[in-house]
Amino acid sequence: MFYSCLKIFDKILWTDNISDAKVIQENLKKKIKICPLDKSPSIIAGVDAAFFQDKVIAVAAFYSYPELSHIEDSYAIEKANFPYIPGFLSFREGHSIVAALCKSKIKSDLIIFDGQGIAHPRGVGIASHLGVLLNIPSIGCAKSRLVGEYEEPDTKKASTSPLLYNGKQVGIVMRTRTNIKPVFISPGHLIDIDSSLKIVMNCVLNFRMPEPLRRADRLSKQLKGEI
Repeated sequence: MFYSCLKIFDKILWTDNISDAKVIQENLKKKIKICPLDKSPSIIAGVDAAFFQDKVIAVAAFYSYPELSHIEDSYAIEKANFPYIPGFLSFREGHSIVAALCKSKIKSDLIIFDGQGIAHPRGVGIASHLGVLLNIPSIGCAKSRLVGEYEEPDTKKASTSPLLYNGKQVGIVMRTRTNIKPVFISPGHLIDIDSSLKIVMNCVLNFRMPEPLRRADRLSKQLKGEI
């Protein structure tokens, strides 16, 4: 498998203690690299999770890039061991997402997360958190803002405005469809804002969310309905 054994992550990543979680985030923050994408990916994974009672249902949808041909899906269903607390999404669904990625033998060159990258109170959203641990370029593409200020972009498709937090640009707000609510894009690791915007824009077809994320979201809800 391309991704490291989950036991490694169990030792350095997962906790049910908020104080420990903050320490882990601060340590990971030192390892985040925001830089231009080294090379264009050939395979992209979109990951998302749904919840049912005490279960986390995580899905990874793999696509070729830039063709956006669907390749494969993988998923994992695990018990949730961390409560829902804004800013600590990684500790609630991250382990299940890694497990879903591990179910596939495909090597993804980049991962898009339904969540935040550096647009996070401590600069370590789930895209940054798992991007560092998996050592892979990662992007956060969220339906809503977690932190920061921005001006509403123009109503036309592809219109953008910067997302600022504490006087620094941490992401970009993009209208993926005309007259539809924008998405909030922030780099996670081994990529910058401009490259993140380009990748997400190229992954949007006829819907608000980029296609790999849209499929992962749909499948996670479908699995939830089957439980």
